[in-house]
Amino acid sequence: MIVGFDLADDAGVVRLDAERALVQTVDFFTPIVDDPYQYGAIAAANSLSDVYAMGGRPLSALNVLCWNDGLPTEALHQVLAGGLAKVREAGAVLAGGHSVTANEPKYGLAVTGLVHPDRIWANAGARPGDRLWLSKPLGTGIITTAMKRRRCSDAVAQAAIDTMATLNQAVADAAREGEVHACTDITGFGLVGHAWEVARASKVGLVFTADALPLLPEAVALAEAGHLTRGNISNRVYVGDALHMDGVAEALQCVLVDPQTSGGLLLAVPREHDLSRVASLVGEVVEGEASVRFR
Repeated sequence: MIVGFDLADDAGVVRLDAERALVQTVDFFTPIVDDPYQYGAIAAANSLSDVYAMGGRPLSALNVLCWNDGLPTEALHQVLAGGLAKVREAGAVLAGGHSVTANEPKYGLAVTGLVHPDRIWANAGARPGDRLWLSKPLGTGIITTAMKRRRCSDAVAQAAIDTMATLNQAVADAAREGEVHACTDITGFGLVGHAWEVARASKVGLVFTADALPLLPEAVALAEAGHLTRGNISNRVYVGDALHMDGVAEALQCVLVDPQTSGGLLLAVPREHDLSRVASLVGEVVEGEASVRFR
């Protein structure tokens, strides 16, 4: 075992030999959108993301499914079709899976990937002076909550669906062209929670410019309207006194602690390395008025 869960990494890593290590992860959740195909695609993208967050490439996947037999069979077919499409897009193979009968549907993947043992992107490893890159905009938890309440526009809902269904593959491929000191993907603990895990594991402080972070359309406005998840409180508790959000408006704070589904990669990279292709995909966090600090 090279990487376990002692530092809250995104996946486990087991050495095979001097050139190869297995990356192993599993994730599944209940529907967050109405369309079953989109649900399957988002759940699969979310599961595959943990392999990218470790610097690996997905190799194979297994379906993990809970299904209510009273639901339409076509809906089940669409969930699985959406998941299969993302597995194929990732260049992996679907090798089977397991299903159980349950009142509430749940779907996701158990994913196996490959990574070189010397090129693993763990939580630990961020260094003073590193640049921080975030590959997707924030706000999916707030927007999907508003979607359930029929309180957001179709355009805003589609923007959230599009980002959740997007693989982190392109950014991971671009980042491999340079050096990555640390990486994680932003999911249930929000940007604040997962960044704190990197800071804690790396024994460094992380500083973000809140005003420069990428946000989904109307995420702040929907937060102001009260479309928040319980993660708005629990993620603040999770980080505790390590978090300082100096001069950050309350609604924007809610976005920064918002639990994400299939969120982006957060990469800590050496400042002197040329990662211009990553920059072209995600942009760089730059200086601004308000900051978010972890100590």
